[in-house]
Amino acid sequence: MDGRDPRQHLARYLRALREDRWSGRKITQPQLAQALGGVSVPLISSWESQTNPRVPPLSRLDVYAALFATARSFDGDVAGPVSPEDMSDDERQVMNELKRELASLRNAALRAGAEPSPSPLPEGARSGEIEDSLSSGPWSFGDGNDVTIVVARWPEHMLRRIPYTERNDPDYIELLNYSELDALFELHGHLRAANPATLVRRRVADQLAPDDYTSHLTTLGGIDWNQVTSSTLQKLRLPVRQVADWDTEGGQFFEADDGGTTVQHRPVLEKSDAGLFLREDVALFARAISPFNRKRTVTICNGMYGRGTYGVVRALTDARFRDRNGDYLKNRFGDSSSYCILTRVPIINGATLTPDWTLDEYKLFEWSE
Repeated sequence: MDGRDPRQHLARYLRALREDRWSGRKITQPQLAQALGGVSVPLISSWESQTNPRVPPLSRLDVYAALFATARSFDGDVAGPVSPEDMSDDERQVMNELKRELASLRNAALRAGAEPSPSPLPEGARSGEIEDSLSSGPWSFGDGNDVTIVVARWPEHMLRRIPYTERNDPDYIELLNYSELDALFELHGHLRAANPATLVRRRVADQLAPDDYTSHLTTLGGIDWNQVTSSTLQKLRLPVRQVADWDTEGGQFFEADDGGTTVQHRPVLEKSDAGLFLREDVALFARAISPFNRKRTVTICNGMYGRGTYGVVRALTDARFRDRNGDYLKNRFGDSSSYCILTRVPIINGATLTPDWTLDEYKLFEWSE
């Protein structure tokens, strides 16, 4: 690899931060691994490698910037970034300059073709990369606070058609009462993996306790059954509205205020002699400071149909797409306190495909505060 390669330039910069940032004080790779939240040492070695450098996610580089903005990050028994609120004005300025420099170096490295190389990875790096992918994405909250996933309960007339949903039945299965099971199962497992020290609860919308509202709150499913989705959307006042008139043909759509123009985005349905088939759903991903607790977040994953809800969850959990979609959100919305994206979710031969937000064809509407 050419010594002028931008990938090597980024790797040298990261190593210089660790070894030469402060005169007379060298940070070891194990110390840095701890400060980054417990990533593996082989993973850090792969980021600093001069023969086969790996490019860290942008979110990791943001933590680097906070760590090396002040030597106080490595004071005490447990290393970790100092909160921006606790930094001096000079330290915050240094952090922002480091963020810009690292982002610029990373962009140059990616343009140079920094996709994973077929060369063997350092021992332990593969598992470390999986861990890094999980712990650096939008579903990793990093603060140890509880997370609550809220779905709707099936309406009574539907529950009566589902076996084992009667509480007194010896074979009673609680989860059969939950709608959006595909999305719930997918997201619950990912949240547990991305936040291993965090309590992740699941709730039906009509059974939330006060503490559930003030945790990191995630709602799955639409306004017709999930009243938590409905009330949260009202409080957030996003420029997106869901219309769910199931008694009228074509009465199901998302409506977006796009620069003063109202645009409707509808799912694609196909009629045939065999019935009505969903070919493409429309779904909303929204993230904001929680209106119930400003120190927590609220996230909405909501399709017109269950396939859309599942697809928009998969956008940030699917191992093939979550890193690129997570990076897209970071680059597109930065540190916005409130943002949303309305996306297509294609269904091919009955399979729900994961949207790729780096492609314009999947994005119907975007907004940030």
